[in-house]
Amino acid sequence: MDDNHLGDFLRARRAGLQPQDVGMTSYGARRVAGLRREEVAVLAGVNADYYTRLEQGREHNPSPQVIDALSRALHLDADARAHLYRMAGATPNDRPSVHAAERVSPALRQLMDGYPNTPAFVMSRTLDLLAVNALADALYAPFEPADNLARMTFLDPAGRNFYTDWDRAAQATVANLREATGFDPDNPRLRELVRTLTEHSADFTRLWSSHTVRGKTQDAKHFLHPDVGPLTLTYQAFDVRETPGQQLVIYHAEPGSPSAQSLNLLGSIHATRRAGPTADQPTERGDRRR
Repeated sequence: MDDNHLGDFLRARRAGLQPQDVGMTSYGARRVAGLRREEVAVLAGVNADYYTRLEQGREHNPSPQVIDALSRALHLDADARAHLYRMAGATPNDRPSVHAAERVSPALRQLMDGYPNTPAFVMSRTLDLLAVNALADALYAPFEPADNLARMTFLDPAGRNFYTDWDRAAQATVANLREATGFDPDNPRLRELVRTLTEHSADFTRLWSSHTVRGKTQDAKHFLHPDVGPLTLTYQAFDVRETPGQQLVIYHAEPGSPSAQSLNLLGSIHATRRAGPTADQPTERGDRRR
C-alpha cells in the first residue's frame, strides 16, 4: 500500500498549478499537467534533487523553513499549509503579528451583536479585550478602563470586589497568561504587560514565578457587580480560526436563575445609561461607549 502521503500531496498540488499561475513562462511541450518539479524547486529556493526526493518519499522530514517555502511556491492557503506541516511531522509557526492579532473582523463583531442577552467578547492570548458587545461592556463597567483581564484583576481597585473569589481568579489569570508565553515568548505586548504587572503587583509576581500553565476551563465564574449584585456565569471559549490567538468568549446564566434575571436587569440599566441608537453594537478596545 502506498503511504507516501507527503509526496502525493506535493505532486497533486504541483499538478494543479500552471506556469502562468506563479508568474513563470512555459517552455516546451509538457507531458504532464501542472508545474515541473524543477519549477517548484526554483520557486521554493530548494535543490531540485532534494525536492524530487520529497515527492518520491525518499526524504521525509523537511525543515519548517522548507515547508514554508513550498507552501508559498504552491500557493497553499492556511488549511493546506497546516496539512503540509502535519504530514511532514512538524509544527507550524503560526504566530500572528501584534497588529493582526488586535484586529477583530466585522463579521465576528456582527456575530457578537447577535447575543444581546449574554455577555460576549473577543480577547487575545495576552488577555486584551479586543471587542465587547453591549452586555459585556455592562458587565465590566466597574473597571476603568476595561482593557486587559490581567491588569483589571491585579491593578484595578475594582478587581478585588468584582471577583468574588479573587485568589482563584488571580491564579487562573496568571496561568492563562503564562500559557501565552509558549506560543510567542518574544511578543512585545506580552513582555510589556508582564513587566508592568511585576513592577506594581507583588501578588502577580508571586504567582508568575510558580510557572503554572492552564488554558481556559469550564469552571463557573462568580462576580459581584455593583449594579445588580452576585452573578454566577458559565462560559464557552472558541478559537477564532481566521486570527490565531484570538478567542471569542460567551458567558451564560442558567435560564430562570437569579443570575439570568440580574443579567437582564444589568442590560436594561446599561442601555438606559447609554441611551444611544448604537447601544447594542460591539465596542472595540479603546472605544468603550457607555
